[in-house]
Amino acid sequence: MLLNALPLLAPLILLVAAFAPRFMEGVSAQKGALIAEQATLGAIAVAVLSAIVLAVNGSGDSFLLGLFGIGFSVRLDIVSIVMLLLVTFIGWVVVRYARTYLDGEERQNAFTFWLLATLSAVLFLIQSGNVTQFVGAWIATSVCLHKLLLFYPERVAAQRAAHKKYIMARIGDVAVIGAALLLASTYGTTQISAILSEATQGEGGGMGVAAAALIALAAILKSAQFPTHGWLTEVMEAPTPVSALLHAGVVNAGGFALIRFADVMLLSPLVLAGLVMVGGFTALFGGLVMLTQPTVKASLAWSTIAQMGFMILQCGLALFPLALLHIVAHSLYKAHAFLSAGNAVQNVAAIRKPGPVAVPNLGAVTRAFLVALVIYGVVYAVLGLGFDFGGKSSQAVALGAILIFGVAYLLAQGFADEAPQALTLRTAAYAGAVTVSYLVLQRASEWLTAGTLPATPQAGALEWALILLAMISFGLVALAQATLPLWSYHPAAQGVRVHLSNGLYINAISDRILGGWKRTPSNKGAAQ
Repeated sequence: MLLNALPLLAPLILLVAAFAPRFMEGVSAQKGALIAEQATLGAIAVAVLSAIVLAVNGSGDSFLLGLFGIGFSVRLDIVSIVMLLLVTFIGWVVVRYARTYLDGEERQNAFTFWLLATLSAVLFLIQSGNVTQFVGAWIATSVCLHKLLLFYPERVAAQRAAHKKYIMARIGDVAVIGAALLLASTYGTTQISAILSEATQGEGGGMGVAAAALIALAAILKSAQFPTHGWLTEVMEAPTPVSALLHAGVVNAGGFALIRFADVMLLSPLVLAGLVMVGGFTALFGGLVMLTQPTVKASLAWSTIAQMGFMILQCGLALFPLALLHIVAHSLYKAHAFLSAGNAVQNVAAIRKPGPVAVPNLGAVTRAFLVALVIYGVVYAVLGLGFDFGGKSSQAVALGAILIFGVAYLLAQGFADEAPQALTLRTAAYAGAVTVSYLVLQRASEWLTAGTLPATPQAGALEWALILLAMISFGLVALAQATLPLWSYHPAAQGVRVHLSNGLYINAISDRILGGWKRTPSNKGAAQ
């Protein structure tokens, strides 16, 4: 049990590094940033050692540093270790980037402090062994992020984003507190592993279902789901490292909460169905709006909204291992995308003669979709011989089919009449590699989390209806994306584009409702 408490050192190291410059004389902002970078390397080392402890001793809980079920403890399992490795690694990258990015800023010390504080709160959250620690870390994460969003307090857009985030976060905090109280009173303990063990047996009744509903609500608010997504589209008003930091267990903390309490979520199929509908619509909505954005970072922000929607959709389909895989893959990709956005723009601008663009017609798109489905079927059948894909749930098979629509979009470019043969062969090879990689990673995630996360239950009538709806919806959107050059210049399409580029004005409506549009520099501290 003593070794199981090892992960607690990671956030403690970051907190020491955050406070140290305030008690040390003659420490410059750059020196403080260097200390922060070294501390994140120490946190990575703790994460690696914790993974070794898990591999040797298996899952378990640490002792409770507190009384009456209130205090600090660690739930050491594959979920917490994967998140610990992910958050510490991205945290190190972001801190290292921020050290150069903010060099010379007047308030660099303050930024470094709140950056480390946010990472510490996330680390306490993902390793929580009891619901009281989970609640405290959940709230602390939001409070620290609020400070980072207001790093440039004179920016009205930043005030507006922070104000909206503050209101959504407080509603989410109330939901998490309510869920924790229900879980503790229903199961007679604050220990998360004991709660999950009872929930696995179907215990909990109406109180358990109510807790699941509150956890779902908190996850929706935390992960910027429609229509509460407005603040995330304005996060660019904060320094670029904040955008990358969001993917270190901040905006995806909602998905983590659903994964951590997966056994509780399975108590209510209706709650899961609600997550499918909200997440699926958010994914479609965010994906369409993303296509209309004129700037790289705005497009990335809408992409994050769409990806978080897909993560919530996966949780709603009870594909919790795949949702965890999605968190890891998306976090690494999107953090890199935000930090390298400036270089990407420069590289594209440097290309003076990009050459002809192969535009696929409807026939090429149709062939691409058919070939993508054939590739999926063949790879699925071949891998099934050695990876036991035959016993996969219908939800997982359907999810793979939805993801293969993205492969069809890739193939469509190579199947265009103007495309050279080399491009066609290359896109076909990429399509096969993507399909194989996805199915292997999918199987690996299920194998790693077996015994920790519950198996996906058999789909009933409601689940099948939602699966079919999702497949049709994502298929139509993929078809629209693949044929975009064919219809995007139509007058009717131009009108739709204007509305989509403004996010169907949901953000403006929420500004009015929440009063965020009234924010001015003179009252910049009111939301703190």
